[in-house]
Amino acid sequence: MTNLTQPGAGESLQLRALAAHEQLDGGTFADAPELPGLRALIRESWQRSAGFKANPDNPAAPLAMDLDELDDYRRQHPLAAIMPVINKLLVQPSHDSGLLVAVGDEVGRLLWVDGDPALQRRAEGMMFVPGADWSEATVGTSAPGTALALGRGIQISGAEHYQRTVHPWSCTAVPFHDPDSGAVLGVVDITGTATAVAPHTLSLVEATVAAAQAQLRVERLQLAASLASRPARRRSQGSASRSPGAGAKEGSLYRNSLQLLGRDQALLSIEGKTVVLSARHSEILALLSSHPDGLSAEELSVLLYPGDGSTMTLRAEMVRLRKVLQQLNPAAVPESRPYKLSMDLVPDSGQVLNCLQRGAHRIALEIYRGAVLPKSEAPGIIDLRDRVSSLMREAVLTDGSAETLLRYAELPEARDDVGVRRAALKLLPARSPKRAAVVADLERLEAELSA
Repeated sequence: MTNLTQPGAGESLQLRALAAHEQLDGGTFADAPELPGLRALIRESWQRSAGFKANPDNPAAPLAMDLDELDDYRRQHPLAAIMPVINKLLVQPSHDSGLLVAVGDEVGRLLWVDGDPALQRRAEGMMFVPGADWSEATVGTSAPGTALALGRGIQISGAEHYQRTVHPWSCTAVPFHDPDSGAVLGVVDITGTATAVAPHTLSLVEATVAAAQAQLRVERLQLAASLASRPARRRSQGSASRSPGAGAKEGSLYRNSLQLLGRDQALLSIEGKTVVLSARHSEILALLSSHPDGLSAEELSVLLYPGDGSTMTLRAEMVRLRKVLQQLNPAAVPESRPYKLSMDLVPDSGQVLNCLQRGAHRIALEIYRGAVLPKSEAPGIIDLRDRVSSLMREAVLTDGSAETLLRYAELPEARDDVGVRRAALKLLPARSPKRAAVVADLERLEAELSA
């Protein structure tokens, strides 16, 4: 890698990059498409940026999420679990070093931006803020977007940025890969002046990402050990007789999956890449996955919007969804007329229904993590949610053991379910130590109902 802080090297790079910018005309290469003065990886990134129709003269990156949507999205994103490590190793030191630390998702949208307060205020001018889209497709060459495009750590200095308003800045970014699947979960970036592209900066970010990946792996192992220690989760009998994939948690064994249960924003996994969808995009893919033959714009609008749905609003939303899916996997972009999924996508709600239909109630409960998109008010989602939840409850009450009933009672939707607790009490042995807790729950609920 070129040492961007070597005496004379940085100045020479900047002069060549500025000269190359003069050959850009409205986002196309006017005179010299090969741009020989640029580093090869920068030249290739500029060519991709031009192909995406990114505009080098745009003054700022666009916002992709409002504050309310961003807050929910961050809370449920896989990278939320590793933010304490990022804060300790990068964010806290950055407050005194004149640097910013940003963490973005797998399609280049910034989720967290922190660091030097004065620098944060300056960065707001180019919309280097949480919720902004810094993908190559949108702003062209930048450390977060280009690191994601290349799948490795990268440093971008000054005028090497495609967007001219970013020329005063330099950045280092490293993608964050899932420690188990290898899927790209997001990107970690340091932004500032020339110190942001010092050789040790790249090593620091790489080491921080490695530490965060290790921490995420440890937390998953601890969770797995905790789950395995629960009597209801042990699989000492019958595990060999299951059909392939029957016990997959949250669709983890499916190549293309959509996790809807117990989440306000769906988790979409395609070919090893994972993205957390917005609430509206979650609803659209949930509905399309439930209607494999497709839906017309009018049919989808009725299922998506309470009251009178607007097909114009739907079409605008589909444009945004296609952009997200295009960056994740072009083959995932839905067809239109009718709107239809272009690849097989397995929703976890569908897994639950399939298990219930064949009587595999215990496996269904392992997959079931709560209601389908619990906060959604889309009519079609409400119908799907009610169907899955009611069938799950009916199956547990009809054929569930005492342990199955007690596990179901731990779900948010069953927190106040008197019927489930009464059924569990009937099945528990007279000397079971669990009876006292069930009786206490029943007394509390009956007292609340009579109040």
